[in-house]
Amino acid sequence: MDTFSYLAQSAFPLVWMLVPAIGAFLRARHAPSARERLEIWQRWWAIGALGFGSLWMTVAFLAFPDVMATAIGFDRTPFLFEIAFANLGLAVMGFRAASASARERVTIGLGAGMFLWGALVGHVYQWFANGVHSPGNTGGVLANDLLIPAVMIILAVRSRKLRPATVA
Repeated sequence: MDTFSYLAQSAFPLVWMLVPAIGAFLRARHAPSARERLEIWQRWWAIGALGFGSLWMTVAFLAFPDVMATAIGFDRTPFLFEIAFANLGLAVMGFRAASASARERVTIGLGAGMFLWGALVGHVYQWFANGVHSPGNTGGVLANDLLIPAVMIILAVRSRKLRPATVA
């Protein structure tokens, strides 16, 4: 694989964070309050990064299992089917988070984190223990696995702190 192809494949997963970040930034510029800006960011992140990013992974692992196996540096196994449906679960949670409460968004972020942070540990282990440098193992996927749930949790926690006080 040539350098350009490797870099392109390694960087592609970053699209799932970049597009929602740009969309949220552009949309939130004119929001009248910090709470509204934060809500815009949460929705863009939930739908774009977690929802569509995970849906893309579902489709990719189901429709192109050989390509995905090569991208992550492993042989094709039934585990790829399981990864597809784990990602489908993440996509459903991401789409649900678009209209969820801040508390529910924290829970969704934690749920996504359990899978994605576990995947991150697995990628890093394979990288250092077995020298797996495939673009789907050591590229932008590492940033996605770390940041998508982390940002979702941070935004939701911040949203809980900005929520209006309730009258008893």
